[in-house]
Amino acid sequence: MDTLNEAEPQTPRRRSVRHCFWCGCRIPDSGRSGRPRLYCGQSCRQRAYERRTAMHRGGLPEDSFLLSATELEDLQDRLFQLRCAAEDVVTAIEDGADSPELRQMAAQLSEVAGKLERLR
Repeated sequence: MDTLNEAEPQTPRRRSVRHCFWCGCRIPDSGRSGRPRLYCGQSCRQRAYERRTAMHRGGLPEDSFLLSATELEDLQDRLFQLRCAAEDVVTAIEDGADSPELRQMAAQLSEVAGKLERLR
């Protein structure tokens, strides 16, 4: 068997979904090579810069992440929604729910998890 002449099929590299470091919105794939974008736009980049400089002035480490009380409460609410949606799926499975109902509940669980990805 001559392996030198055999071409191995090239599998396309799948790019991971990237989210803005500031607002959490999905960053569209530009198809370009090079360093990946961290922010969805200039305004998010500017807000992140302002937050970093404010933390630096306050003596906090650069990798700190600050949330306001409102943002923390919103995050806790979304975590609670995610837990409830997951518990609903478990209960439906234990009760013998049919496939279409489970599919609908899984879609709802995925939607709640997607909203949770956005920290702000």
